[in-house]
Amino acid sequence: MTRKERFDFIISYFQQHAPDAETELLYDSPFQLLVAVILSAQCTDKRVNITTPAIFEKYPDAESLSHAEFDELFPLIKSISYPNNKTKHLIGMAKMVIEKFHGEIPLTVDELIQLPGVGRKTANVITSVVDKQPNMAVDTHVFRVSARIGLTVNAKTPFATEKQLIELIPRDLIHVAHHWLILHGRYVCVARNPKCDICGLKPACKYYNKNVKPKT
Repeated sequence: MTRKERFDFIISYFQQHAPDAETELLYDSPFQLLVAVILSAQCTDKRVNITTPAIFEKYPDAESLSHAEFDELFPLIKSISYPNNKTKHLIGMAKMVIEKFHGEIPLTVDELIQLPGVGRKTANVITSVVDKQPNMAVDTHVFRVSARIGLTVNAKTPFATEKQLIELIPRDLIHVAHHWLILHGRYVCVARNPKCDICGLKPACKYYNKNVKPKT
């Protein structure tokens, strides 16, 4: 199977079985999504969703968050990984949104990465989820699954993975393909002991065919 054939098989599979895949983070606005994604770095979406309601109740928009004091916000996110840095990032992000972007969350990668706590992955998430831009966010799940299946070849960094993925995924599907790969990595192609027995991608998966498939 060529790499192009592998992509075609996997895209067809997900279009049939997960056509409406989307983020598991709960949000009602671009501002809330940005807060949630910043908090989600090295933390589970489940934990973030438990934490954000209290934050959004007290700070419903960038304006209110820009006036937050560290000692007021920190207790609301202390159960999240790296709460000190994330508290500083959220306040700094809100201040910049107000001062530089007139209270509106910017929707270009170049603008978003100027915000404290926002790297390329976060910017790609925001633009692809909010605006369906053809940007591929590469987290640990996407990085692992892409390499394991064989969608990427010798991609040593998230950026290299991103470039290889968008090369062969149709532009209009990139925003949803991000969720296909994340959710597959979260629930099926897990880091340890991938659940190959229940995986529908076996015919196209390099890992399965090399390491798991019974030898004839």
